[in-house]
Amino acid sequence: MGAGAVAAHGHVPAVRAHRTRVELVAVVDVDEARAAAFAAEHGVPAVHTGLAGMLAAERPDLVFVCTPPHLHADQVVECLRAGAWVWCEKPLCRSLAEYDTIQAAEGAGGPHVAVVYQQRFGSGAEHLRELTAAGALGRPLVGLCQTTWYRDGAYYAAPYRGRWETEGGGTTVLHGIHQIDLMLSVLGDWAEVRAMAGRLERPIETEDVSMAAVRFDNGAMASVVNSVLSPREESYLRFDFTGGTVELRHLYGYRNENWTSTSPLWSPPRDVPSGHEAQLGPLLDAFERGEPPAASGADGRRAMEFVTALYASALTGRPVRRGEIDPGNPFYHRLDGGVGW
Repeated sequence: MGAGAVAAHGHVPAVRAHRTRVELVAVVDVDEARAAAFAAEHGVPAVHTGLAGMLAAERPDLVFVCTPPHLHADQVVECLRAGAWVWCEKPLCRSLAEYDTIQAAEGAGGPHVAVVYQQRFGSGAEHLRELTAAGALGRPLVGLCQTTWYRDGAYYAAPYRGRWETEGGGTTVLHGIHQIDLMLSVLGDWAEVRAMAGRLERPIETEDVSMAAVRFDNGAMASVVNSVLSPREESYLRFDFTGGTVELRHLYGYRNENWTSTSPLWSPPRDVPSGHEAQLGPLLDAFERGEPPAASGADGRRAMEFVTALYASALTGRPVRRGEIDPGNPFYHRLDGGVGW
């Protein structure tokens, strides 16, 4: 669903890498010419301009949702109700309210929806989680999570970008959430967030910079920085344990060579790059077993609750604890709490 750049450069190569297990049967886009061009380029047999028609005609097992954020919730729920599993680009939705509506449409044994959080699926991140879970690196103490990217005015020329109503939020939920999800997959549940955010340069409604201090349930503390104003772009993660430091420097994807560590235990047994291909394999495994995949349900909600708390803290000027943003809280329904900057 959606025949744009992320479908062509992320999802199509992932399908080709797993071609013995999955195949593209149809493409859906409201722009029929774009859908037809996509189908011709990538060898997709059927073209549709509406989701309902595609679901009825093709009865797919799995739908990739690659549309703008404000369309995700309704489209994902429609797919689930038709019996299709869903793999949806981030952000899955614009609020915790939408997330919980999506979860309510899932069945106990499926269909399920997974968020595209492909950064956590490379072998380096997998190895770090294994070492952390085993206690091999000691107790986690300090974390740094940095998404310092650059997006100019032309990027925000698309009418849906930079608006609360159509994107839900700014660089925190749109860009930083990838590294945030990876950090949370290593350090576990967070306890408290204190944040600042704002518009410093871009002519948009949402934030172009945000910063947060975080305390985790295990006592570790971390700082999080998100920006679209940084000419030297970098995605950076650092984890300090009592037994060593592990660092990751990359931009939009990594291999083992992008990781370094002071620990002699650091030695990933295989080299799997992060990306859509790395996540699609485990998703297909879960589909075949009829089990919830990684980055779904409560596992996928953790990052969304974190960024919601970051916005709430930044806009209210007070710390926010995990679990306090419930349906009675305005930030449960909108990331800006109906206030904005």
